[in-house]
Amino acid sequence: MPTIKKFQVTFDCAEPERVARFWCEVLGYVVPSPPEGFTTWADFDRSLPPGDQGAWFACVDPSGVGPRLFFQRVPEGKVVKNRVHLDVRVATGLVGEERLATLESECARLVALGAVRERLLPADEDNESCIVMRDIEGNEFCLD
Repeated sequence: MPTIKKFQVTFDCAEPERVARFWCEVLGYVVPSPPEGFTTWADFDRSLPPGDQGAWFACVDPSGVGPRLFFQRVPEGKVVKNRVHLDVRVATGLVGEERLATLESECARLVALGAVRERLLPADEDNESCIVMRDIEGNEFCLD
């Protein structure tokens, strides 16, 4: 039987630190400590060649359970729908009005952080309701 490997989720973006800090707020993740010998990430960043400064940023689950999120600067902007997206599981096990209220409450919190609400996908015979959203650089995700 194959062994399960740890993995990280990588986002292509224009402003890695800004997007990473947004996702820290969404998921309760934290920015890890800077590399040894540096007091802050800004100090580390200034030590890099000018073309590499601000090129990436990361955040981690403080419990160590969830995957590391890595954000890398790319020159091109987002132009098409994501092929992979995150489902932010805020209403697991909830149904009906209780689920909708939980989704709407979290949606309002994330909109205040800069996310954009796209649309509500109402419950049907196979799936519960979810809300399709976009992060601060337009990457799709769902509140589920």
